Amino acid sequence: MGTRNKKVAIAMSGGVDSSLAAHLLVEQGYDVIGVTIKLWGYIDTGGHPTHESNCCSLNDINNAKAECASLGIHHYTLDMSTEFKQIVIENFVSEYKAGRTPNPCIICNTEIKWHTLLNKLDDLDVDFLATGHYARKVKHAASGNWVIGRGKDQHKDQSYVLWGIRPEDLERTLFPLGDLSKSEVRKLASQADMQTADRPESMEICFVPDNDYRRFLNEQYPEIIEAAPSGDFVDARGEVIGQHQGIFNYTIGQRKGLGLATGKRVFVNQIDVKNNVIHVGSRKDAVATTFTVNSCNWLIPDSFILDQPVEVQIRYNHKAKPAVISRISDTELSVRFETPENAITPGQSAVFFQNGHVVGGGIINSV
Repeated sequence: MGTRNKKVAIAMSGGVDSSLAAHLLVEQGYDVIGVTIKLWGYIDTGGHPTHESNCCSLNDINNAKAECASLGIHHYTLDMSTEFKQIVIENFVSEYKAGRTPNPCIICNTEIKWHTLLNKLDDLDVDFLATGHYARKVKHAASGNWVIGRGKDQHKDQSYVLWGIRPEDLERTLFPLGDLSKSEVRKLASQADMQTADRPESMEICFVPDNDYRRFLNEQYPEIIEAAPSGDFVDARGEVIGQHQGIFNYTIGQRKGLGLATGKRVFVNQIDVKNNVIHVGSRKDAVATTFTVNSCNWLIPDSFILDQPVEVQIRYNHKAKPAVISRISDTELSVRFETPENAITPGQSAVFFQNGHVVGGGIINSV
């Protein structure tokens, strides 16, 4: 069956990446529809006091509709704000409440933009879901499974944030921009006279458009703030050197905003939720070699990964480093780097790479 008989839904944010992805799919002969999901209302929740101008806002929906109209394809808007609040927002709040640092974009990709959306698209008889992510879908040579390859543009590669896609969902996924750089995308969009060709990118968390998650928690979940008492800052010698303002305000590796007059730079090294204590010290005090991971997703059988040389990436801007992964239990793994790494942060994602391909990942649980 050729591409002309395959129906593809392109998830459109109203930006240049997904708009060009739609354009390329139409050129390739797919039966394409555009889909934009409404996740959050910024006017009601702060961060943009005068208008909505962020991901999935009214302005973005209109941009997506206009691009679809220019391509002669249908566009649908799906309200998934209930699922987004229940799955992404509640996880975000509970993680900060637990002294962890979540990555809501990864949860959203995994559960909303892929799994839940694909289930809804079944009603439209869609064969594939496509997105404007800078990543590739490739075959893992040993297992024959689909895995996620890094995008051509090393500065825009988004494979790290896609580790949670279920194997059955990846099977139905297309990444039209995987072999393009950002500059090539903008050039092609300009050549096609797309109105989104020069649109600036949005880099913040979509429901916290001012990048102030503390404001968001204060305004939207004041009960969390009220239930988060101040406590002790403790240094490497075990001495109390100040008072913190509630553990939700801090993250591992944080240096600014601690309010400590120590005469030297200190960093958050550990958050002890049980005792309401934040341990601070030098940067070298925060290095570690071994940590645990849970909530894992495997794109290939774990027998190809466990106790084998792999590379593990622990932050979006972190370079994947050599490591060995071992099983502790049915639900938890141990990851051991060859050399110590700084600020391994509970709540963040550890993504497993093999030969430059994402083969699995999980959530950092403890260090």
